[in-house]
Amino acid sequence: MMDVKKIREDFPIFNVKPHGKRLVYLDNAATTQKPESVIKAMEEYYEKMNANVYRSPHYLSVLSTEAYEKARDKVKKFVNAKSEESIIFTRNTTESINFIAYTWGMKHIKEGDEIVLTIAEHHSNILPWQMVAEAKGAKLKYVYLDENFRLSMKDFEEKMSDRVKLVAVQHMSNVLGIINPVEEITQIAHKYGAKVLVDGAQSVPHMKVDLKKINCDFFAFSGHKMLGPMGIGVLYIKEDLLDEVPPFLRGGEMIDEVYEEYSTFAPPPLKFEAGTPNVEGAYVLISAIDYLERIGLENIYEHEAKLLEYGLEKINALEYVKTYGPMDSKDRGGIISFNVEGVHPHDVATILDEEGIAVRSGHHCCQPLMRYLGVPATVRASFYLYNDFDDIDALVEALKKVRKWFK
Repeated sequence: MMDVKKIREDFPIFNVKPHGKRLVYLDNAATTQKPESVIKAMEEYYEKMNANVYRSPHYLSVLSTEAYEKARDKVKKFVNAKSEESIIFTRNTTESINFIAYTWGMKHIKEGDEIVLTIAEHHSNILPWQMVAEAKGAKLKYVYLDENFRLSMKDFEEKMSDRVKLVAVQHMSNVLGIINPVEEITQIAHKYGAKVLVDGAQSVPHMKVDLKKINCDFFAFSGHKMLGPMGIGVLYIKEDLLDEVPPFLRGGEMIDEVYEEYSTFAPPPLKFEAGTPNVEGAYVLISAIDYLERIGLENIYEHEAKLLEYGLEKINALEYVKTYGPMDSKDRGGIISFNVEGVHPHDVATILDEEGIAVRSGHHCCQPLMRYLGVPATVRASFYLYNDFDDIDALVEALKKVRKWFK
């Protein structure tokens, strides 16, 4: 196990005592806490280099522009993309997916075409494609899970045909923690001429992602789920598609020439980043990536696998608790969704909060998956590098109190 006690010293939030109790933060799939280095990077940006990017030749603007482009290069290397031109900064994963839906999707998907999704997708990877399908007369097809709550590759292959123009799939489920074989999915989809969009919101913070290896066409993730600030996201567009994707927003900085009747656009990635971008968010993301690389993504993944194994063993030992998802940690991230018999998930989360334990309750923006599982909602505990076995023990003891409270 990693030295969690030492790691927690880097995170000021753990000095907070909710209801006078030690903070046990198990809501990392929603957002992660920030180390001191990330918090200081935000201050550093505003104290030393705040200016608008690209627009001016003065000292501060040059510093700000260099910082912004340094962040782009940092992200490129972090996910092993081929070129910086493929890295576009957005607000978050949701905006990145909508970006592709409103641009590439509305341009290339026609009446009678098909879009393949999975039943476990986050709403952010369903609603944009519902919009495209309705507008263009296309059809949505869903891939379901097998008896072990993993994506059925048999069902996926059966859903594929020459009519499929796009496969939109999450890399890791924010409810079940399952890690989908996106490299294999991409290989199969490309055989049918379909493009592949991967939602990497839950994978990038917890495991090493190699976009050259995955070979998908679009990839999206958010900074706030990987120790970075809110309001900064990343969209990757494969190099050979950059000219096929029109701008999402139009305005300042993304132009080449503007005439009274028409305009021409700057080359990628600038043509995709209209207006003043979140420069400070991009700059701070550098510090978040530095921190993760210092710890090591492989170490984080192994650490969470041990937490998952321990958590599944302890929680499944409670006969009044039902967990959802595979019963092992193979190809699974550090997420456990569960319900306490006879107790609403919101009530469970409220009682856990009284013990200083932060979890998520609800449908987790995955209502189709909830219906598929036959439940309206679940409680979700999600782990990260600053969690340890003591946090899981605290959760288990609090669940015993929930049972006692509701008899």
